[in-house]
Formats: sequence, structure tokens, C-alpha cells
Amino acid sequence: MDIYKQLEDLTLSNQLSLEEIPNIDLYMDQVIQLFESKFSSSKRNDDEKVLTKTMINNYAKGKLLFPIKNKKYSKDHILLIAMIYQMKSALSISDVGKTLKGINHQVSEGDIQLEEFYGSYLRLMEKNVELFEEFISSQQNSVGEEINNKEVSEADYLQQVLLILSFTGMSNFFRKAAEKMVDNLVWKEENKDEA
Repeated sequence: MDIYKQLEDLTLSNQLSLEEIPNIDLYMDQVIQLFESKFSSSKRNDDEKVLTKTMINNYAKGKLLFPIKNKKYSKDHILLIAMIYQMKSALSISDVGKTLKGINHQVSEGDIQLEEFYGSYLRLMEKNVELFEEFISSQQNSVGEEINNKEVSEADYLQQVLLILSFTGMSNFFRKAAEKMVDNLVWKEENKDEA
């Protein structure tokens, strides 16, 4: 079994770079087109949508984005949508909203340069890809040791099942850790509002 061949198609390092985002405001259809062109290779099947009008409208209604002006999305809106895109598969929309509440406020007030923050995020994701690849190698070795005495035809299947179990287990660990952090996330402006 060649796990690397199977995971090659994941395009883990595929992120929306700052250079790919136009410096002009975009209409919703243009935003959707940008995301479809960038992330279509990440879709599991052709029926899956990367981003839809309904999704964007729900993000706006749920206050995951600071207010849109004249039906156009700024570069900062697009950066937020890119971060939402990454978080929504692991966290509830409510948790994503809570996570980004302070960021949205700071962007609206001009207290944060979102491009700089997003650049930090992109650098962390590059490191995460490296760590993931190291983890895959380690897990494949561990699984191989667990299955080393099985028949070849049976071993391949059992290795894949153990890897699936391991990956979903780690995914759950990370999701639970993220949820715990969301539950304990305190933005200093929230404390001012309550005082």
C-alpha cells in the first residue's frame, strides 16, 4: 500500500495566497469563482461545492464577516472567507463566528492589518503540511509493525483500516482541542462590553 500516492491528491498546501486576491472589491459571483478555481482540486467529488451564495449569505447573516458595502467584497472579506473555509469542516458555524468576532471588530476599527495576520496563518499552514507528512510516515511505520505477520492480501486492507482509524482519532483530538479553545476564547473587547 502506498499511502503517499493516495494522499498526493489532497493538495494539502493549496491555500489562497495574498497575491491571488485582487486589490479591487469583488461581487459575490467573482468571489465564488475565485474560490472554485483555487480549491476545486480539493473537492471530494464533482457535486461538492467549494463556496455558494447561500454560504456567503449565511456567513454575513451570522456576523462571521464585517458588513459588506455595496454588495462588494473587499480583500479583507475574502481573507476572512478563506479562513472560514478552512475552519468550517472542523468547527460549527457558531464556533467559527465566536473565533472571528474579535478579528472582525478589529478589521472594522482599523486595529489590525488582516493581510499580515493572514500571512502568519499561511506560514503556519506550510509548517503544518510538513508536520502532517512526518506524522503520516510515522503512522505508516507503526501500522506496518502492528500488521507485520498477516498475509499480504489481508495486510494491505488491515493497514488501511488502521490508518483510517488513526487519522479519524487524531482529527477528533484536534477538533476537541479547537472546540475547547473556542469555549475559553476571551476577546478583551467583550470584557469591556460586560463592565
